Amino acid sequence: MEANGPMLAQARETRKLQQADVARAMSDTLGEPVSQGYVSRAESGKVAVAGARLEAFSQVLGYPVPTLCEPPDPESAVGLIHHRKKASLGAPALRVIHANLSYQRRQVDRVLRTSGTRELGLFRLPASAEDSPADIAGILREKLGLGDGPLADLTAVVEDAGGVVLRRDLGTRELDAVSLWPEGAFPFFVVNDSAPADRMRFSLSHELGHVLMHEKPGATPVQEKEADQFASEFLMPAAGIRNSLRGGLDLATLEKLKLVWGVSMAALTRRARDLGVLSDWQYRNLVIEMSTLGYKLQEPVHIRPEFPSTVANVVSDLIHVRGMTVEQLAATAGLFPAEFEQLYLATSSQ
Repeated sequence: MEANGPMLAQARETRKLQQADVARAMSDTLGEPVSQGYVSRAESGKVAVAGARLEAFSQVLGYPVPTLCEPPDPESAVGLIHHRKKASLGAPALRVIHANLSYQRRQVDRVLRTSGTRELGLFRLPASAEDSPADIAGILREKLGLGDGPLADLTAVVEDAGGVVLRRDLGTRELDAVSLWPEGAFPFFVVNDSAPADRMRFSLSHELGHVLMHEKPGATPVQEKEADQFASEFLMPAAGIRNSLRGGLDLATLEKLKLVWGVSMAALTRRARDLGVLSDWQYRNLVIEMSTLGYKLQEPVHIRPEFPSTVANVVSDLIHVRGMTVEQLAATAGLFPAEFEQLYLATSSQ
């Protein structure tokens, strides 16, 4: 077997290692000098990697040899991935997140395919003059039979419609969620596990808007605005929330509405302004009041966190009903058993 150079590079990125780190660890493993230049040539495909050196890469990077010999997914390209992030997030951090996204999607895809096909209730519909982001959110709600009321569990809605959601520590507070929808596969979403539940719900809805409306992603202000408009209407339909926002909004009312609609007080305030329920002056006063109280960093009233279940349920079925072992599932996913257990068998407290 012979390593695939770009796959070695992507594997290294997932472990947050530099080429020099890999070279030092391989030197210790092999008992002979390995240079950073050798690692660079291996990743670029300029030198064949097999035998003991391939085993050393496997040990240092923490992936089975067969995984390192496969080509990386083309969907891992930066231009094919949507983000809900702050501009301050740098390119090195993004590379790590992109690499992990590609690896995790590959792992989940292979496990789910082992279980069988899944129905997809989502669709692509680009935003246009005829179909605004709010229109598309309404079309999706109607298609899924969601009515105009609050969504008690957005994650379950997305998964029931054929999407796959993972909660992961993305290693930064500058990124809320990432998503991609490769042709012929399922829409895949990773949300930041450290985000408050209301922010995570808006981020997931934002990413849902991206994969439906934007087949060719690009971090443009237009796309970000459209995804926000979709998320606002999908989580807070005008027909369902308008009356709740009328009659004067204060902090006490916003706290109550946050529990009902599962979105932040800030998002509710923006929605009231966008629907014409609040004037610009009233909106600014509420924003200033919330900022003075420190609500930009942490709002009062916490809503129940949501936990994805699709992957966990499939893994449980494959083990307990179909009789597959953890070792078999780990090999299917391209992982060592210990990491597979940590990623896909460890339970979160709910």
